[in-house]
Amino acid sequence: MKLQGRITIALDEGTSGLFQKLKDEMGISQSELMREALKFFGKHKMLFDLCDDMTVYTYSEMLSAGEHIILDINHWMLFMSFMETHPDKEKFWSLHREICRAHAEQFKLRLFNAESILRRGEICNLFNISKTGDKEFNLIFNLDSARQFIRIELEEIFAGMDYVVEIKENFSKLRVKVIDDL
Repeated sequence: MKLQGRITIALDEGTSGLFQKLKDEMGISQSELMREALKFFGKHKMLFDLCDDMTVYTYSEMLSAGEHIILDINHWMLFMSFMETHPDKEKFWSLHREICRAHAEQFKLRLFNAESILRRGEICNLFNISKTGDKEFNLIFNLDSARQFIRIELEEIFAGMDYVVEIKENFSKLRVKVIDDL
């Protein structure tokens, strides 16, 4: 490889430790690590501009296992409005509760607290969160049936995790107060 330039950088203690750890884990030279890091940053710079770390992590974690999908908002609204009038809608809500209980088991194993569960829903674009207190949140919706879907989901998940949470419903939002999320 023909060298095009040389740089010297100063690293603080934390960055130096991370640099050494990555170099050792990857089994590459300092120069190769810097080249790889710069290529990665250049290729994925848009992610750093558009999303915070938690959003990128959550998307990657959810989508990589193949257990989640990305769904157009119009399809979501169509499904929710269809369920409001479907003759078997009670069966749908019953099955929805079962799925939520399974989520509670998974979240409990991963030690998610109540706020991280709410933030996960916001990252999925199911609602917007307005934090109104240390453990109080408003979840704002643009679709009434989505509010019912999320309310059932949160009730089942929090109950399955033995969290004490108060959920109150308003016209276009849910008010969530976390009393105890262990």
